[in-house]
Formats: sequence, structure tokens, C-alpha cells
Amino acid sequence: MASVTLKGNTIHTIGSLPSNGNKAPEFHLTKNDLSTVKLSDYEGARVVLNIFPSVDTGTCAQSVRQFNQEAAELDNTIVLCVSKDLPFAQARFCGAEGIDNVEMLSDFRDGNFGKAYNVDFSDGPLAPLHSRAVVVLDEKGNVIYTEQVAEITEEPNYKAALEALMN
Repeated sequence: MASVTLKGNTIHTIGSLPSNGNKAPEFHLTKNDLSTVKLSDYEGARVVLNIFPSVDTGTCAQSVRQFNQEAAELDNTIVLCVSKDLPFAQARFCGAEGIDNVEMLSDFRDGNFGKAYNVDFSDGPLAPLHSRAVVVLDEKGNVIYTEQVAEITEEPNYKAALEALMN
């Protein structure tokens, strides 16, 4: 399990992020139109998984905005923003913010993504939401970069995640 903090208080996830060099776990997530999408649907593209507790918090919303801005510049790369927010809330946020370069996906149905990627909180006030993390995959679905953000109220290292795509 990973230990992170929420405003300085230690909380834990159910495990560790997938390791670099390994095949990323398959998942089934819900799109804003309530259809299901799986990781294999993105085969052939590089994928940035921006994982967070809820788009209704300032830091999570900022990560979506930042990756939306950065994604416009990336070739053969898709940014998937993953939380347990309902698809309706995700769609409302994107509409209000003009977000159109990332895909918002929800793990609300069965939580299989959070379990497969070990990002579910196992304790603390945010359990069982997802921790803040970034996982970057190559065109073959192999993990090439991960970051488990140590303090939930802080943003991920956007630069390091995007630089992983350049190698």
C-alpha cells in the first residue's frame, strides 16, 4: 500500500501503482454518454491517465484544465481523466470549462479501475475515492511513467509526465 497525506495527515491506498515496463491492467470505465470504454480501445495511442478523487475540488479541476491544455499539443496521445465522479458531473464540468482535449471517464459502476491500479484509498475521509496519481502508457499499453502524488492537495508533476512521452 502507498502512504500519502491529506493536509499533512497520513492516509493509505490499497496498493502500489503498476510498475514501469509492465503491461497496464485492462479496465472498463464509463464515458459521459454512459457507454463503456476499455483500455484496449486506445491501443496504438499513447495514454496519460490523470487519476484523482473528484473534479469538484480545486486541485482536481486544475489537473484536468492543465492536461486539457497540454493535450492539444501532443501527437498520438490521449489524456484520460479518471475519477469516481458521476458522468453527469464530469460532463457538466467539461461543458462549463470548455474542456475538449481530454476524455473524462468514471469508475462509479464497479470500481474495477481503482482496484486494478491500486489507487483506491483504504482509509481516511476520502475512502474509497481514488488517490491523485498519473500513469503514462506507450502505444502498446506498457507503463512508462507513474507518479503517486504524495500530498493529495498538490498537483501532479505535469512536466515529468509529459517528458516521459518524449523518450
